[in-house]
Amino acid sequence: MANVEDNWERLVRATQQRNTAAVNGDDRRPSSLASIVPSSLGDSSHIDAILQAADEIQDYDPTISRILCEQAYSMSQELDPSSDGRGVLQFKTGLMSIIKQKLSKRDGAQIDRSRDVERLWKFYQRYKQRHRVDDIRREEQKSLETGVFSTNVGELAERRKVFATLRALVEVMKALSNDASPEMRQLISEEVRGAISAIMYAENFPKLPASYKISGKRNADMFDLLEYVFGFQRDNVRNQRENVILAIANAQSRLSVPDERDPKIDEDAIDEVFSKVLDNYIKWCKYLRIRVAWNSSDAITRERKLLMISLYFLIWGEAANVRFLPECICYIFHNMGMELDPILNNREASFAGSCKTEHGSVSYLEQVIYPIYETQAALWIFVQIRFPCLCSNMGRYCNGRLLEASKNDNGKAAHSVWRNYDDFNEYFWSPACFKLGWPMKKDSAFLRKPRKWKRALTIIAFSGKFNMNTFKILLSVGPTFAVMNFVESEYSLFPISSISSPSQDPLFPTAVIFNIVILGSLDILLMFGAYTKARGMAISRLVLRFCWWFLYSVAVSYFYLRLLQDWNKHQTNSLSFRMYMLILGAYAGVRVLFALLFMIPACHAFSQMSDQAFFQFFKWIYQERYFVGRGLFEKPLDYARYALFWLVIFAFKFTFAYYLQIRPLVRPTKIIVNIKDVRYSWHSFVSKRNYNALTIASLWAPVVAIYIMDMHIWYTLLSALVGGVMGARQRLGEIRSIEMVHERFESFPEAFVKNLSSPRMKRMPINPENSQSTQETNKSYASMFAPFWNEIIKSLREEDYIGNREEQLLSMPSNAGTLPLVQWPLFLLSNKIVMAIDLALDCKDTQADLWNRICRDDYMAYAVQECYYSIEKILHAVLDDKGSRWVERVYREINNCIIEGSLHLTLSLKKLRLVQSRFTALTGLLTNNETSGKALYDFYDVVTHDLLSTDLREQIDTWNILAEARSTRVLGCKNDWQKDSEITELVKRLHLLLTVKDTPSNIPKNLEARRRLEFFTNSLFMDMPLAKPVCEMVPFCVFTPYYSETVLYSSKELREENEDGVSTLFYLQKIFPDEWVNFLERINKGESSGEVDFAENSIDNLELRFWVSYRGQTLARTVRGMMYYRRALMLQSFLERRGLIGNDEKPPTSPMSSHGFESSSEARAQADLKFTYIVSCQIYGQQKQNKTAEAADISLLLQRNEALRVAFIHVEESAVADGKVVNYYSKLVKADVHGKDQEIYSIKLPGDPKLGEGKPENQNHAIVFTRGDAIQTIDMNQDNYLEEALKMRNLLEEFHEKHGIRPPTILGVREHVFTGSVSSLAWFMSNQETSFVTLGQRVLAKPLK
Repeated sequence: MANVEDNWERLVRATQQRNTAAVNGDDRRPSSLASIVPSSLGDSSHIDAILQAADEIQDYDPTISRILCEQAYSMSQELDPSSDGRGVLQFKTGLMSIIKQKLSKRDGAQIDRSRDVERLWKFYQRYKQRHRVDDIRREEQKSLETGVFSTNVGELAERRKVFATLRALVEVMKALSNDASPEMRQLISEEVRGAISAIMYAENFPKLPASYKISGKRNADMFDLLEYVFGFQRDNVRNQRENVILAIANAQSRLSVPDERDPKIDEDAIDEVFSKVLDNYIKWCKYLRIRVAWNSSDAITRERKLLMISLYFLIWGEAANVRFLPECICYIFHNMGMELDPILNNREASFAGSCKTEHGSVSYLEQVIYPIYETQAALWIFVQIRFPCLCSNMGRYCNGRLLEASKNDNGKAAHSVWRNYDDFNEYFWSPACFKLGWPMKKDSAFLRKPRKWKRALTIIAFSGKFNMNTFKILLSVGPTFAVMNFVESEYSLFPISSISSPSQDPLFPTAVIFNIVILGSLDILLMFGAYTKARGMAISRLVLRFCWWFLYSVAVSYFYLRLLQDWNKHQTNSLSFRMYMLILGAYAGVRVLFALLFMIPACHAFSQMSDQAFFQFFKWIYQERYFVGRGLFEKPLDYARYALFWLVIFAFKFTFAYYLQIRPLVRPTKIIVNIKDVRYSWHSFVSKRNYNALTIASLWAPVVAIYIMDMHIWYTLLSALVGGVMGARQRLGEIRSIEMVHERFESFPEAFVKNLSSPRMKRMPINPENSQSTQETNKSYASMFAPFWNEIIKSLREEDYIGNREEQLLSMPSNAGTLPLVQWPLFLLSNKIVMAIDLALDCKDTQADLWNRICRDDYMAYAVQECYYSIEKILHAVLDDKGSRWVERVYREINNCIIEGSLHLTLSLKKLRLVQSRFTALTGLLTNNETSGKALYDFYDVVTHDLLSTDLREQIDTWNILAEARSTRVLGCKNDWQKDSEITELVKRLHLLLTVKDTPSNIPKNLEARRRLEFFTNSLFMDMPLAKPVCEMVPFCVFTPYYSETVLYSSKELREENEDGVSTLFYLQKIFPDEWVNFLERINKGESSGEVDFAENSIDNLELRFWVSYRGQTLARTVRGMMYYRRALMLQSFLERRGLIGNDEKPPTSPMSSHGFESSSEARAQADLKFTYIVSCQIYGQQKQNKTAEAADISLLLQRNEALRVAFIHVEESAVADGKVVNYYSKLVKADVHGKDQEIYSIKLPGDPKLGEGKPENQNHAIVFTRGDAIQTIDMNQDNYLEEALKMRNLLEEFHEKHGIRPPTILGVREHVFTGSVSSLAWFMSNQETSFVTLGQRVLAKPLK
C-alpha cells in the first residue's frame, strides 16, 4: 500500500506541473485531484467542483480545504463503497494521502469534525466579504437593467471562480447538515427562544441606570438587574443565565412545543423549575416557622418566580466553599430576597445595602461570601509561618508563603478543637441563626472561634477493702441492666395484671430507676466540653430531661419504699400501691406514646406534619429536632420485610448454634467436669480444684468465637440468596452465554423496541384496529433494531475487540427492502446453506419431511428462504427482459410444486451442490461489478438441464426467446443494475451467505466482546421504565474529578522496559493478541509482518498511544466512555426524527439508517441540550504553566471531543507594595476551532478552595458549570460502553418511578471491573464485586430498606 501511495503522489505532482498553465472552460486552474476524478463515479462533476474549491482556498484556510477534501472522499465512498469502479481505488488512495498530509501539519493532533459546519459557515461569510460578493451581485443586477456588460475577461473569470467556490461551499454545508428537519429545528430553537424571552426585563422592573453596560448584542434581562443590585460577577451571571435557560427549556420540552410565532413558556414549566430549585428553601422556612421571601406561591407572579430562581442560582453559583452549607445558602437567599422587595418597588434600580463596599460599589463575593469563608478558613487551617499582617483583601497574604494543614489532624484530633462544614451548617437549623443579622454582624457567635477545652478521664474509685465480692458486684451491672430493660419492656405492656407482689420482683423499680439515671446523666456527661458551642435550646433540653428523669426516679423510689412497708403490714390495696401503679402507668404510657410517634409510620407521618405544640414539645424532649434526617419512616410492609429478614437470620443462627455447636458439647462438658485426679504438666497452675476449667475453656473457645462471628456469615449467605432470587424475578441472567445470544436473537428486536425505543421512533401503528401480519411486524421491529445494533458492532470495531470480517458478519441488514422476510446477521446464518444442501442430498422422504428437518433450526430455515428470494430478485435485476421471463417461469413452476408438495419430484436435489457452485461464481463476479453473460448462461444451463425435471426442461428448451442465448451460450444482461444500492448490497450479502463457513459459536472470538453482547442482550428483557423521547428525557451531567493521574501514555512510556526487560506495549500485545491484530488492521498495517514501525509524530503513533491508554486506567478511557452518552443521544434523536409519524399513517418505505447522525446539527444540538460532561482537572492551570505532558494530553482530549468541558482552579499572583496578592479563579474551557483552549467562564473565588479534603472541594468548585436535573459522578478510572449508554433514558426515568414513600434521589448501578482479565487476583476481585457488592446493594435497597 505504501508503494501505491508513493506512485500516486508522484502522479499528482506530475499532473500539477502539466496543468500549471492550463485553463478550463470557466478559466479555472484544475485542482491536483479534480482533473483526475474517475468517470465511473456517477457524480464526478460535484466531486470535481469541490476539489477545485479546496485547491483554490488552500492558501486562505487549510482547515476548510481539508474539510472539502474529506467531503469529496465521503461522496466517492458513498458512490462506490467497495472501490470496484475503474480508477476509483487509486483516486481514493491519492485523496486520502492528501488529507493525511493536511492533518500531519497539526503535529499529529486529531481534529474534532463535529464542528465542520460551523467552520464552513464562518469561512463562507468571510469569503463573501473578502471578494465583495454582495457588491458584485448588485453590479450584475445593474448590468442586466442597463444592458451594459463588462468586457474584462480576467475579471469575469475571477468572478466565475469566486461563485463556483461559494457553490461548492454551500453544497458541502448542505451535505453535512441535510438531515435537519423543520420539526426538530422548532423543537430546539423555539424552546430556547421561549426561555430567553421568559427572563427578559419586565416593564414593572426598576429602570437600570444609563451607565450600566449590557454585555453582548442582546436585550436586558432580569439577570442584569440582579447583577447591578447585588454585584454578582459577570461570568457567574453568564453561567447561571445559561443554566436557567436550559432548565426552563428542558422543563418545557417535557410539556409541549411553544408556538413558533410567539414562543412562550407554559406556567407549568416555570412552576416545575421553581418548586424544584427552591424546594429546600421552602422546607427550611417551614421548619423554622418563618415566612418565605414572597407572600404566597399562589399570588406570586410569573416574573417574580423567575426572579427568585435566578437569584438563588446566582447566590449558589458564587458561594464557593459556602455551597457545603445548604441551609446557609437558604439564609442568604431569604435575606437577599427580602432585601430585593423594596428595590423592585422603586422606579430606578439601586444597590443593595448588604453588598455595598467601602468604595461605594457592590460585591456579593466580598461582602457576603468572604466573611463566611474567612471563618471557615480560620477554623480549618493554621498558618505554620507567622505573617506580620493578614490583609483584609481577599486572597492577600503578606510577607511569605501560606503553609496549610488541616486542624483535624486527619481525623485524630478532638472534635472540640475544630469544626467542619456540618457544624457550620447546623447553626442555621434554629431560629437563633437570625441573630447573625443582615448585613451579617462581624461579632456574631457564628463567626466566633471555639475555645480549647481539656478532656478529663472519669475514674471510678473504691473506698475500703477491694475484694472478690466487690468485683462480682461491679461485673453484674452489665447483665443486670440488660435484664432490667427486658423486664421493663415486659411490664410496660402489662403494667397491672403481671404484678402480684413487689417483693417478688424487685428488679422492675430498680430497672426503671437505673434507666432514668442513665438517660438523665449520660447526656450531661457526654456533652461535657461542648456547652460553649451548643445552642441554648440544646442545653435547655438536657436540663429538662435531667430534671424530668430525676423527679420521676425520686417518685418511683419513694412510693416503692412505702409500698414495701404497706405490703409488710399486709395492706394490699393501700394508697401507696395505687399511686405506685399510677406512676408506672404514666411511665409506660409515655414510652408507648413515643413508640407510636417514632415507630408506626402513620403516627410518625402525622406528628411530622403537625405543628401543634403538644407533639413538638414531647418529641423535642425525647429527641432533639434536626433539619436533616427528619421524617425518615417507611411503610409498614417495609418494616415487616426488614423484621422478617433478620428473624430468618436469627433462626438459622440459633438453630445451627444449638444443634450443631452447643448441644453436642453439653454431655462431653459434664463428663470433663466430673473427671477427678487428672495430672497435668503444670498441675498446680493449670488445674487445681477448678473442675478442669482450662480444658473446658479450650473446648468451648472455638464455639464461642464462631457464635460471635457467624452472624455476618449468615447475613452474607442470605443476602446472596435473596439478591439472586430478586435478580431472577427481574429477569436477570436469561442470557448466560454466546450460544444463548444466538438462540434468542429473534426476540431481541421486539424487546429492544418495546423497552429502549421511544414512541417517536416506532414507525408503525401497533394497535388492534390496524393490525399487520406477524412477518411484517417482525420486519418492522428488525428495521428499528438494526441501526442501533450496527452502531454497537461499529463501536466494538472502533475499540478493536472485533476485526473487519467479524464486523461484517455481526452487522444486521436494514430490513427496508422488498424481501418478504427478516434478514438476520450473517453470523447466525453462517454455514446454514451448506448444511441445508446436505440435508437435501440425504433426503429420501417427502418435501414436508425435508422442510420439517430444516425448520428444526430456525436460522437454517431463514437462510434457505432468504437465499431463494434473493436469487430471484438478483436475477430479475441483472438479466434483460428475456432472461427475466425465464426466471419468472422457473419460479412459477417451483412455487406451484411447493404448494402441491412435489418439489422433490420436480427438482433433482442431487444437483443442488452444482447449482450452488455456479451461482457462487456468478455472485463473485457481480460483487466486483463485473457482469458476465457467460457466467449467467452457465447458471441457466445447470438450472435448466440439471436441476429441473425432464418435462420442464423440454418446455424451456423449445422457447424461441432463448434461442439466441442457446446459440451464443451467452445470456443478455443489464448494464445499469449497479445503480440500485439494494441490489448491490443483496449480491454481497448472498455471496457471503453462500461462502462463509465460520462456526457461529466462534463469532465473536474476543471474550470481552462476548461478555458485552451477552450483558446488553440480557438487559433487554429486564423490567425497566419505558424510554421517553430524547426531547422529553431528564437532562443530566457527568462529572469526573481529576488531579494528576495518567491522561494518555506517551510514546516513551510505551516502549520503556522495566527491570524484567518487558515494556508496556509488549505486555499488552501478549495479553491482548487479537485486539492488537485488529488494531493493525484498522490502521491499514494488518499485512505487515514482524515488528511494525510507528513514526514519532505520525497519526498512527497517536492511535497507538490511544490504543494502549484505552487498556489502562487513564483519563482518556474515561472520557471516551462518557462521551458515548452523547453519541447515543445523537443516534436516538436522529432516528426518532426519521420515524416520527402519526398513528394513522403507513410506515415509510425509506430505510431507517444511522448514516450521517454524527454530522447532524440538530442531533448534536439536542444531545447538547440534554447532556453535559465536565472534567474537574484541579491543577490543569498549573500543568499548563509548567507545560507538562498531562496538560498537552488534556488539550488533545478537548480537541477530539467537542462536548467535553474542563474546569480547573487558576491561581494568579501579583506583587503589591506590601506583599503579594494571590487570587483564585474557577475556570471552564473548551477547544476552539484552532484546537486551543477557549475560556468560557472565569469566576473569582474568595480564596483557596482546598480547606479540607481535596476531592470533594475539587468537585465543589466545578459543580456550578454542570447542567440538568441529575449528575452522574464518575471516577477517572471508570469506563462506559455505547450499548449501556443507550439505556440511560430508562435509567433516568427511575427518578419518576414509585419506590416507596419518597421518590429516589440516588441511583446505583452495577460496576464491572474491566481489569479482571489481567490476573487471577483481579479476576477474583471482579467476581467479588459482582457477588457481594451487587447482590448486597440489591438486598439493602429492597428488604432492608
